[in-house]
Amino acid sequence: MAIGGPGESLILDAWHANATPWTRAVRAGGIESRRLATDRAIVEAVLARAPRTAIDFGCGEGWLARALAAHGVDVTGVDAVPALVEAAQAQGGGSFQVMSYAEVAGGALRRRADVVVCNFSLLGAASVDGLLAAVPALLEPGGALLVQTLHPWYAGVQPYRDGWREGSWAGCGEGFGDPAPWYFRTLGGWLDAFTVAGLRLTALHEPLHPRTGRPASVIFTAGTR
Repeated sequence: MAIGGPGESLILDAWHANATPWTRAVRAGGIESRRLATDRAIVEAVLARAPRTAIDFGCGEGWLARALAAHGVDVTGVDAVPALVEAAQAQGGGSFQVMSYAEVAGGALRRRADVVVCNFSLLGAASVDGLLAAVPALLEPGGALLVQTLHPWYAGVQPYRDGWREGSWAGCGEGFGDPAPWYFRTLGGWLDAFTVAGLRLTALHEPLHPRTGRPASVIFTAGTR
């Protein structure tokens, strides 16, 4: 199980401070990997399960909820940053609420869904472990958790082991302040996190970047054991 640390609070500090430029970057389609690969990949992965309902954790300004709602999915978006939730509410496409992962872990979210989706929104260590542990109680029978995140090959020149890394807004455009740190997990680290949370990996998909031919992300699908 991952341990906490100062990175947990710094993640939220960074997102509070950068909510406006992030909303602008997402809505302008300014992030190449999202535009060319990862946005479509997560939408298709969710719709492949033909859900009636979905919970989007770390929903941000709500683009995924709007994309799913266009296909008839009833989406609840949850984010800890009020400015992002307000931006999502202004565009519609779902019901949105401000709630931290700690609050979700404590049972504050009274909702069940066919799909729980976390799209590049699991950045912490202990906070993410707590959220994952809450997921089984949020899934309808036969439901699934879908997590899209950076591919573990992204370890780059750093040691391939779980641990905190410095963040970056590279490729996101102008106007950003200090980036959020993030907790890197190896493939084994992700599998351990799912297992401890009472979840079982059922599928793994690796969307490829059309220009580089390398994995743009990894999408884990997990169900209850």
